[in-house]
Amino acid sequence: MPIGIAINVGDGNFELHTGLITMVQANQFHGLPSEDANAHLQHFLKLCDTIVIKDVEPESIRLSLFPFSLSEKAKQWFYKEKEAIKTWDKCSVVFLTKFFPMGKINALRGWILNFQQSSMETILEAWERLQDYIQACPHHGIENWLVLQNFY
Repeated sequence: MPIGIAINVGDGNFELHTGLITMVQANQFHGLPSEDANAHLQHFLKLCDTIVIKDVEPESIRLSLFPFSLSEKAKQWFYKEKEAIKTWDKCSVVFLTKFFPMGKINALRGWILNFQQSSMETILEAWERLQDYIQACPHHGIENWLVLQNFY
């Protein structure tokens, strides 16, 4: 029977209410190639940012809820990796490493680095399109100054 990761919550304990778990389960990530791991993580963090439990760190809430946001292949992966996951930062990095493949990162980096405004779009439309690429891969590793220089 798989159990969650051990979470240090200090001196207190907290309980995740079923309504909260149900909200998280409404948008599960299955680990399919067609799914966007980054979008799942962003949605999950946005949901977690709305939750405040007195005397409990947000990281503890995230680590407790994250397994409920996973299903099938992704949940199996999580339980295999749970020993290596001690912090939220580590969890998110390991998750993206597994489910946001390097080929996809390289493709998005290429779109960002080789960005060009099309003849039919305004500067504002071009900027918004570039921002969409950046949002799709916030861990692209390209310095902001270089993104701006390429856009210019």
